[in-house]
Amino acid sequence: MDAPGCPVDHHGFEPFDMKDPFPAYAELRRDEPVMFDERIGYYVVSRYDDVKATFDDWQSFSSENAQAPVRAMGAPAKKVMDDGGFTTYSGLSARVPPEHTRIRSVATKAFTPRRYKVLEPLIRQNVIRQIDAMLAKGEPGDILRDIAHDLPTITILTLLGVDTAMIPQVKEWSNSRAALTWGDLSDEEQIPHAHNLVAYWKFCQRRVTDAKENPGDDLVNDLVKLQSSGEPISDHEIASFLYSLLFAGHETTTTLISNAIRVLLSHPLAYQSIVEEPGKIPGAIDEVLRFSGSIVAWRRKATRDTEIAGVAIPEGSGVLLLMGSANRDDHVFPAPDSFDIGRDNARSHLSFGYGIHFCLGNLLAKLQAKVALEEISRRLPTLRMTAGADIDFGKNLSFRVPTSVPVEWAA
Repeated sequence: MDAPGCPVDHHGFEPFDMKDPFPAYAELRRDEPVMFDERIGYYVVSRYDDVKATFDDWQSFSSENAQAPVRAMGAPAKKVMDDGGFTTYSGLSARVPPEHTRIRSVATKAFTPRRYKVLEPLIRQNVIRQIDAMLAKGEPGDILRDIAHDLPTITILTLLGVDTAMIPQVKEWSNSRAALTWGDLSDEEQIPHAHNLVAYWKFCQRRVTDAKENPGDDLVNDLVKLQSSGEPISDHEIASFLYSLLFAGHETTTTLISNAIRVLLSHPLAYQSIVEEPGKIPGAIDEVLRFSGSIVAWRRKATRDTEIAGVAIPEGSGVLLLMGSANRDDHVFPAPDSFDIGRDNARSHLSFGYGIHFCLGNLLAKLQAKVALEEISRRLPTLRMTAGADIDFGKNLSFRVPTSVPVEWAA
């Protein structure tokens, strides 16, 4: 314990700075793999084995705080949400057994490979259409703006039976959710985001009602049908699952596609390799997820007095698990700061979590990234980063999101 008044060594770690957190991660792994950061009130865990074991021990480390605002909700924003009837809790990620086990069991029966694989031709058509539009506009292009922004949103809205004309609205709601939950906002800055989340939640509730009144062929209707056949899930829980999936189902995939092109073009030989051998794309996606994942940190709460790597963690403490650091632990991944699409254990990354909360939509995310990389590398074999591009990343505790991916190509 540091003496009062002594400066605290955070080893270069800045919780909300996503520009290049990896040197600080390396210093944490080396010098203080479990560090209490008084600025955010969390124990920060950075080594692979410790992160994985903490994810796996759901009895000692609950997910109940995974969706809680990092900064306490101010009174004005809280009033907006209370007055608006905002009552959603979580789809799955912040729920704990036995509730989590029950709802995930039902959701898994609806969210099947059959349900989303039929979307692959649509995904491919959308990628081709977006590439055509980018080429028609001419250089410079922006992979984030021109392709990755809308593609996963079209997919998830189609999956959920929502009109794709709502893309701008859904993106606005999602931006508010990310800012209010994982951002660092003042009480005043929280207010417009609170209004957005009220509207978002009311939409999800209406969508469940619509599915009951006007049956169709989509994931929400699948859940309603399962409920009608006796599966134990309520309307509120279906709406909450929709609330979570409308966000998680596209935001992280937008980032995955953006990061995949950004990282591959930063390693031109790797990009040329997938141009020449598209069969290497699945391995490249796993290496992108390891090397530069969409989510680099996730939260847990200690349910009892316990410890991580010999450091005492008191009951009730918040724990921040740095998956982005774990994925570059040299005890698991040799030469971890090297990007290698042929890495034989890249799939061991923790970017989708681990244990009972392992991401339910991981296969859909990877499918969309695979199709996007296949079509981009086929149509644009000379693609390159815009000269002098200095890509920035939004400030956030958990999500590492590039603000743009500017590109050029030879005619």
